[in-house]
Amino acid sequence: MIDVTDIDLTNCDLEPIHIPGMIQPHGILLVLQEPNLEIIQVSSNIPEAIASSPTDLLGKTLWDLLNEPQIQRIQQCLTTDFDFTNPMHLSIRCLDGLIDFDGIVHRWQQVVLLELEPQLTSHKPDFFDFYHQVKEPITKLQKAPTLLKMCQVAVQEIRRITGFDRVMVYQFDPDDAGSVIAEDTNQATPYLNLRYPPSDIPKQARHLYTLNWLRLIPNAQYQPVALIPVDNPVTHQPLDLSLAVLRSVSPLHLEYLQNMGVGASMSISLLQEKKLWGLIACHHSSPKYIPYHTRTVCEFIGQVMSVELANKAASEDSDDKRQLKLLQTQFVEALSQAQSFVDGMVQLKTQLLKLVSATGAVICTGNQYICVGETPSEPEMRDLLSWIKPYLQDSIFATNCLSKNYATAESFKAIASGVLALEISRVHHNYIVWFRPEIIQTVNWGGNPNKPVEVSADGSQKLSPRKSFDLWQETVRGCALAWKACEIAAVAELRSLIVGIVLRQADELASMNYELQRSNEELDSFAYIASHDLKEPLRGIHNYANFLMEDYADILNEDGTAKLQTLVRLTQRMEDLINSLLHFSRLGRAELIRQRVNLDELVQQVINTLTISRPHSEIEFRVPRTLPSIDCDRAQVTELFTNLISNAIKYNNKAQKWIEIGFMAGNQQQQPVNEDKQAHPIPYTFYVRDNGIGILLEHQEKIFQIFRRLHGRDEFGGGTGAGLTITRKIVERHGGRICLESTINEGTIFYFTLAAETEV
Repeated sequence: MIDVTDIDLTNCDLEPIHIPGMIQPHGILLVLQEPNLEIIQVSSNIPEAIASSPTDLLGKTLWDLLNEPQIQRIQQCLTTDFDFTNPMHLSIRCLDGLIDFDGIVHRWQQVVLLELEPQLTSHKPDFFDFYHQVKEPITKLQKAPTLLKMCQVAVQEIRRITGFDRVMVYQFDPDDAGSVIAEDTNQATPYLNLRYPPSDIPKQARHLYTLNWLRLIPNAQYQPVALIPVDNPVTHQPLDLSLAVLRSVSPLHLEYLQNMGVGASMSISLLQEKKLWGLIACHHSSPKYIPYHTRTVCEFIGQVMSVELANKAASEDSDDKRQLKLLQTQFVEALSQAQSFVDGMVQLKTQLLKLVSATGAVICTGNQYICVGETPSEPEMRDLLSWIKPYLQDSIFATNCLSKNYATAESFKAIASGVLALEISRVHHNYIVWFRPEIIQTVNWGGNPNKPVEVSADGSQKLSPRKSFDLWQETVRGCALAWKACEIAAVAELRSLIVGIVLRQADELASMNYELQRSNEELDSFAYIASHDLKEPLRGIHNYANFLMEDYADILNEDGTAKLQTLVRLTQRMEDLINSLLHFSRLGRAELIRQRVNLDELVQQVINTLTISRPHSEIEFRVPRTLPSIDCDRAQVTELFTNLISNAIKYNNKAQKWIEIGFMAGNQQQQPVNEDKQAHPIPYTFYVRDNGIGILLEHQEKIFQIFRRLHGRDEFGGGTGAGLTITRKIVERHGGRICLESTINEGTIFYFTLAAETEV
């Protein structure tokens, strides 16, 4: 437990204001134990109210004070919702006759609390009195066109009903500070538009305001009334008075009211979505008691106003929401047609800023930063995103004062004091970040918001409520206009939209890939079967042509023999084409057998084989440095180098021929670090260079098409035209790419990579 005497503004959030052990003196409290409603705790002002001693009441039952009908009403109240049965009219017989009370009963923590406030008038209000008092104010509230005008109606009507000197609507902001947004008063000093720090209403007080719709302090100078006994006999702890109307308030709050010159106060809670939105605060310069039936009218007005808060806010945002819906429609159209979400966003740069009324935005994807409008630099963005990530909630981060928590932002607060960040994919590092510039503001405080220090006679220092509430101005820097709730909601909808479209595109791509894979498999199967089945009749044609030349040589003339020889050559060429097609088909169907291969040794073997097969060719083979070892399919990579080197030999008409085989390791650079914090090596780029005839630019893509030759059938040693097609197939099956650079009559360089994840 905390000693209340040690509480000041440094720790007022810890003050146990729900268990003060005392009540206000304008009523009495009886604590009852069920089932027989035995009186186990009372307030010490019992003698002044009903001329009975507290000790005389303790241990007795409520039947000793009230008659049976009244007891039955209380028991009935305990079986239903207290809000619909309180207050009750109760009468207690004393020496001077019957005394009428407004009775409020509720059950809390194993006991029943009965609060009794003396009725100060003989008039007994009924439903029609209540109806006539609330009908006009509620009609005016509902007809008010804006939230601020509704608040102004509320303060005027509450002041008319209660007669308080000052009635205000006090709204909380996200930081729990508050400001007066409506006021009706006869006082000389207005509080309208003044701001108050969070410490004026600490968090536990705000919590109690959510439990009790109305709170009354008839006399700020009151002397608290203690409970007898001090602790609850059932729990042996201080009695929890969270729901008690008579609960005594914090001494700090009473001092605060006295410093303001307030003699009496009343507050009505305003709730939105079960959270404290604000208060209707009533002040009077002298003590003022408000009868319970009048308080009930005010409480009802507060409840109706709470319902209307959301309606008025939605009405005021309707134009903004219509504009946002229009923008979202444009995003849907652009994203649906774009290759990626980034392309779609880039097309709608202006709309991207309008979506949240920003002056700058950055679209992040991987290591790419696309800037729109005024934004921090790329290094600043990279650091900012790293800082933001832990603070994302539901994929969104928003602040209108970035430098308050991120000191580095001080250097670019002129363009980015307000930040709204949207995470689309952490894995792929996809983000959109909007910015708003600093707006220097003057804030009007109700007195200096800094906590004043009082020095006691013994020299000790204590923080206490401030004594001046006159206008105190503060210049606020480093802040931007706050992001509206509808803007943050629009950003959340944008994420859902992007994710939905990306998923749909992914499904479409997966479906296309499946169909493409199936089509390729069918094509491979068809090529294999067709070429295999074609070989048998082709051999028959070839053989019978030879038989004809052998068996009928004496009959055939030269022209007939020449035609048969042409037929044999054509069948031989066709068989070569079929064999190439079969080989290409098998290549796509065969499983890769990966193993560690020393490419230096492999290339030397290829060179040796080609040298033996071309003993009369004088070619200089250059290998500038030792080739690395990689994981690959040895047979296929051997064929890869064989095809490229043999082509380099074949298509070279120079007297001094040379071929260079080498590799580049990207200067041993590392790729940028990914989300998993691991760096991956850039794959080796291998090359085969020659000083041959070269290839025209317009033909450089055609050479990879199967059976496509750029020269006559018998030029440069002939061939089927399948070699480079097979070469590209081998490279792609290893997860790499192949390309070339070429200059006519100077030579060609073929570059290719092999799977990055398998290389060392």
